[in-house]
Amino acid sequence: MFTLHPRLAADTVEVSRLPLCELRLMNDARFPWLILVPMREGITEIHALDAAERTQLMDEIVRCSQALESLCKPDKINVGALGNLVPQLHVHVVARRIGDAAWPGPVWGSGAAVGYEEEAMAGWLAKLRTALADC
Repeated sequence: MFTLHPRLAADTVEVSRLPLCELRLMNDARFPWLILVPMREGITEIHALDAAERTQLMDEIVRCSQALESLCKPDKINVGALGNLVPQLHVHVVARRIGDAAWPGPVWGSGAAVGYEEEAMAGWLAKLRTALADC
């Protein structure tokens, strides 16, 4: 059984389900920001996944990075797994641009989130799903 942490559920929207992870979009229009959440109950660290799951997680990180790169043409892709506020294992994949709202610092904890408007969210989700299918 898999239960998404309430904070992740509140701050993100489901994009799709990959073989290992539930893929979610952070509801912050300032940054193209994906969250990969391995669908394994009680896991808080990458090293707690078995070897095959760690490989699958990396494959899914690469796939999401490629999708963001093709859609956003970023200057940098940031990947991180912190878990200081949300202990459930989750990996951030963020397309960054020089001069974005948090540059050059990290996106988490940088100002107040700017939620997507409904139409923009729907459009972005459709583009993401198409890009992921191509990666």
